[in-house]
This record gives sequence, structure tokens and C-alpha cells, in this order.
Amino acid sequence: MSQHLIRQIDTLKQKILYEGTCVEDAIAQAVQSLINRDRVLASEVIQHDDEIDRLEVEIEEECLKTLALYQPVAADLRFVVAILKINNDLERIGDLATNIAKRAISLADADYADMVPDIRTMANKAQSMVKASLDALVSQDSRLARRVREDDDIVDNMRRDIQTKVKEHLRQFPQDFENWSKISSASRHIERVADMATNIAEEVVYMAEGAIVRHHPQE
Repeated sequence: MSQHLIRQIDTLKQKILYEGTCVEDAIAQAVQSLINRDRVLASEVIQHDDEIDRLEVEIEEECLKTLALYQPVAADLRFVVAILKINNDLERIGDLATNIAKRAISLADADYADMVPDIRTMANKAQSMVKASLDALVSQDSRLARRVREDDDIVDNMRRDIQTKVKEHLRQFPQDFENWSKISSASRHIERVADMATNIAEEVVYMAEGAIVRHHPQE
């Protein structure tokens, strides 16, 4: 591998990790704003989404430049292709953080204290999956990445539990439909964060092993 390609791959690593840090912060702040009914923090999350969008475009351009100029092969090619996909997944997580923040703003005056523990637990798990998927990326640890994939079912079950509680509440208090449907929507966005973390983990497996594990939950 040429020194130019080594430097370019190192640049891509640094950029994707910085984007990952921005996304982790966005999700943490969005969830905090939802739990604490913090309009100011939620607004900051929404404003900072432009930075994540900018990074996504910049990294995509760097990946395409790497493919065009250096024509990487084997593991290096897998790395660049995986970074292209992970970059898109991180940008989507940033969008989900914005969506959660928007729900936080619209729910700032609502009463949903009974749901806060469930939302917090689900969000903590989704956030830990994002962190683990990025840790797996840094170390190219396919075993850690596979554990992230396994955790996706846990978040799915938490989402179903929240849905059940929302439905039970609305049977007793149908007048709360508008606000509690937003709570349901927020939990769906959190579930999608976990889905994106799973996608990143699958790309790490591909990067490290050359194995495509999408659509194969047992692998």
C-alpha cells in the first residue's frame, strides 16, 4: 500500500470518528431534552444537525476521491466501502436525534412522567449500541460488532413494551392521544437509532472479515 493511500485512509478514520462523536453527542442531548423537557437543549440539537450534514458530505467526497485516485483493493477497498455506508448511517442517526429533539419541544408542557423510566432505559441501550459500534469500528473488532447486532432485539422488545403502555394509557385517557402519540413516535426514533447502530456493526463485520451478514440474524 502506498504512503498516499495510508495517509488517505488515516484521514478517513479521523473524519468518521469525529462525525461519530458529534452524532453520539446529538443523541445524548436529544434524549436528555426529551426526559427533562428542555426546549433550549432540544433547539441546540436541531441547530447542530447542519454540522453533521456537512461532515457527511465531506466524508463521502473523501471516500470517492480515495476510490478514484488510489484504487484500493482487498481490505482497503472493503474499508472505504464500509466507511461510505457507515457515514450515511451516522447522518441518519443525526436526523433521528433532530426528530427526537422536535418531539421534546412539542412535549415540553405534557405530562408523561410515567413513561420517562422506560424511555430512559431504552435510550440508554440504543446509545450504548451506537458507542459499541463505533468502538468496534476503531478497533475493527468483529466480535464486539456481532454483540451489537444481538442487542437490537432487546431494544425492539423495549419499544413493544412502550407501545403496550401507550395503548393502555390511551384506553383510559383518550384525551391524551396527541401527546402520547408523540411519545410513541419518539420511542420509534430511538428504536431506529438502534437499527442504525446495527447497520454500522454489520459494516464493521464486513470490513474486518469480508463477510456480509445483513439479512442473516444468526451469523
